[in-house]
Amino acid sequence: MIKIFVIIGSIRPNRFGDKPAQWIVEALKKQQDVEVELIDIRELQLPMFDEPVSPASNKGEYVHPEGVAWAKKVAEADGFVIVTPEYNHGYPPSLKNALDYVYYGWNKKPVGFVSYGGISGGIRAVQQLRQVVIELQMVPIRGGVYIPFFRKLLDEEGAFHSETLVPQAEPMIEQLLWWAKVLKKAREA
Repeated sequence: MIKIFVIIGSIRPNRFGDKPAQWIVEALKKQQDVEVELIDIRELQLPMFDEPVSPASNKGEYVHPEGVAWAKKVAEADGFVIVTPEYNHGYPPSLKNALDYVYYGWNKKPVGFVSYGGISGGIRAVQQLRQVVIELQMVPIRGGVYIPFFRKLLDEEGAFHSETLVPQAEPMIEQLLWWAKVLKKAREA
């Protein structure tokens, strides 16, 4: 069984991220031998990262109990999908904070991206995130889901119409699960 966490990277009220996050959770649940969990970093209540030692050096010792709990949670997963908006050509500080709190739990695990924004669909945020996740020794998936002008996918009642995104999601999910299985075997060996 492969365990995938879908992480909502925005903590803003009235955010759009819940909609594509839930959609990608449902797409992953259709896969065989996959357990999926939705992680909302808004609910983590992580303080701004101010630990005295870097997570790469702290051997699991944190000042903040929220950091301990978050590190243990991240360690449970075999792979991740990060759902992120693009803010000013980058990703939200809440997401950076959540990434910075952990080191070893991210290592040797794949990550895919679902992003949204204006004309770029959030791809500039993902380009920056790729640099960060490589430093965390993660394996970023080439394929991703990029949602430009995301409000156009909402109807009058706010329902999300994702049909046009399926051709992007299917190869990303396939790549993510392939890497998750390969890397899980390697971590266990």
